[in-house]
Amino acid sequence: MHKLAIVSLSFSIAVSSGACARQQQEAGTLQAAAAALGTNELRSIEYSGSGKWFQFGQAPDPAGPWPAFNVSSFTASINFEAPAARVQMERIQVVEPDRTRPAPVQQRPVQVVSGAHAWNMSPPPGAAPGTAPAPQPQPAAVEERTIEIWTTPHGFLKAAAANNATSQPASDGSEISFTMGKHRYVGRINAQNQVERVQTWIDNTVLGDTPIEISYSDYRDFNGVMFPARIARAQGGHPVLDLTVSAVTANAPVDIQVPDQVRDFTPPAVNVEMEKLATGVYYVKGGSHHSVAIDQRDHIVVVEAPQDEARSLAVIAAVKETIPNKPIRYVINSHVHFDHSGGLRTYVAEGATVVTHQMNRPYYERAWAAPRTLNPDKLAQASGSTATFETFAEKHVLTDGRRVIEVHPMVGNGHNDAFAMVYLPTEKILIEVDAWAPAAPNAPAPSAPSPFAVNLYENIRRLKLDVRQIAALHGPRVATLKDLQSAVGATNTSSTH
Repeated sequence: MHKLAIVSLSFSIAVSSGACARQQQEAGTLQAAAAALGTNELRSIEYSGSGKWFQFGQAPDPAGPWPAFNVSSFTASINFEAPAARVQMERIQVVEPDRTRPAPVQQRPVQVVSGAHAWNMSPPPGAAPGTAPAPQPQPAAVEERTIEIWTTPHGFLKAAAANNATSQPASDGSEISFTMGKHRYVGRINAQNQVERVQTWIDNTVLGDTPIEISYSDYRDFNGVMFPARIARAQGGHPVLDLTVSAVTANAPVDIQVPDQVRDFTPPAVNVEMEKLATGVYYVKGGSHHSVAIDQRDHIVVVEAPQDEARSLAVIAAVKETIPNKPIRYVINSHVHFDHSGGLRTYVAEGATVVTHQMNRPYYERAWAAPRTLNPDKLAQASGSTATFETFAEKHVLTDGRRVIEVHPMVGNGHNDAFAMVYLPTEKILIEVDAWAPAAPNAPAPSAPSPFAVNLYENIRRLKLDVRQIAALHGPRVATLKDLQSAVGATNTSSTH
């Protein structure tokens, strides 16, 4: 990333030889804002407050906003010279009326970036309660967390000065734009020499070139540094942060060292393992998110395209090796959450029809029409290719004349309003995700059953499904109906009828 020592020289020249008087006359310019906010003297900043945080890409309604969390404590510590940042918060999910969810728990995430490395401070996945936090590498988060540094008011001014920013008058102020790496930044400086808005774009597997928009207002003097008391950040058209700032410290010590386990971490290659569940039915695992491949008479059906294009390409290759000489005709999508829909476009590029709830189609059509200049995927590269959908609101059946595949809406599940599970009646296999993830063998039972898992069991009973195996698309193993009944505390373990 850029080392911005050049900023000190450029702004020192600007404020010498009577330039202060000129800046007062030229209100709303980059130079005037830098002088007014003390950017030249600022090497680091720490600000804290409270408000709301929203979980990006996890809306329970495909057309709705990201779910909200109340933030009781938020602290961002930023070193502009490294560059590096640490964000710590305490948050708890807002309980939505008329939506059944697990009881919210207090979360204390710690997210860090330094140069080319990012990590979280948290217990390892699957660790026992009470396990001490440790650095968990997050290489995919470097880009977004670095953007958060350069979209702060002072960070934006520093980056603009170091990247040959252009300026044009705009409503008693100016619009400042520049490019850093592959990202374009556009900011608005008002007549009070305040950075009031910054916009940039980041790639997202579902949304393509995704706008990030930050608004700054109610600037105040916090112990000698001018800083906004209100920060509102939106991403993908919905809020992701709404913060009331209560304290700011200029040039606070922010010394963030990259842990050895983060510096030495090499992301593993995408791993795909094929486990046969029945004749022509394969559990496609090897990561945190799984799929199922079904061999039909003259084509293949894949259930779920999670995460991203890299995962989908690896799954497609493994499926075609296991089931050769047949096209993938359908990909069944459980719901629109980004970790379960990020690989769908790869199947569309492959020629597959997307089978999804009718509520999801307008969302995908709108999202997939967005530009994809930052990271063109295979569908974007295949000019003229468009998605084909097969949607449903009630039970939906795919068949090759021999094997029947049933797609059932999940009724009343608080996780998502356009949620589906898949059932193979001949093989008695249920395929589901995010309703229940079976624990490892001999793991202790949860203290209270998840309402999502209870709802899954209720849907099985409602539909009178005869289930022998449950291929959960999260979790370490294929489970049985008896395992689910045990997890939800059901007493009838003999039959769902």
